[in-house]
Amino acid sequence: MKFRLTTLLAITSLLWGNVLAQKADKNSIFNGKDLSGWVEPDNNIWWTVKDGLLTVENGPNRKGSILWTEGKYRDFIVKADFKMGKGVVDSGIFLKGESPQVQIGISGSLKRDMTGSPYIPGKGYPKEAEGVSDLLKLQDWNTMKVKSKGSTIMVWLNGKKVLKYTVEKMPEEGPIGLQLHPNNEMSISFRNISAKEI
Repeated sequence: MKFRLTTLLAITSLLWGNVLAQKADKNSIFNGKDLSGWVEPDNNIWWTVKDGLLTVENGPNRKGSILWTEGKYRDFIVKADFKMGKGVVDSGIFLKGESPQVQIGISGSLKRDMTGSPYIPGKGYPKEAEGVSDLLKLQDWNTMKVKSKGSTIMVWLNGKKVLKYTVEKMPEEGPIGLQLHPNNEMSISFRNISAKEI
């Protein structure tokens, strides 16, 4: 009887784990194997996929690169784990095209960490995310979640809300992008990237 109960619990746990995994994968936009679902840049030397990680690193000419999703989004939640690599990390998540962007790492213009803050071309950083220095893990994995609904964006870092901001001119829709800033020597890795329409 004890063996049967243990076996039943093990089977139930395995099946439930598979259900949860399938549910988690439902909104995945990165399969951990290749760049399917993304627009690979011409002559790509920056973006690589290995062991479930999407890593970007500058080339010898320190040119920038943006990896865009093939799909376009209106109102959505995008979520990703990221880990800082070498050098001065200046990256971010673009929402609906090149504006707005949510910063990851050091701002090239401000020369300090602005993770979680929105960057708007022509306006710079109109608002700074709060409490990031206490949450950001420089040597380990972090999780960023961004909700973009209407003109408002909200950002969570490692489970804590750090920003709410209303963008003056928010595009109606556009692709999601991951950034490698030009003129830097850096690398950063991403995993568990998902996007869900809301």
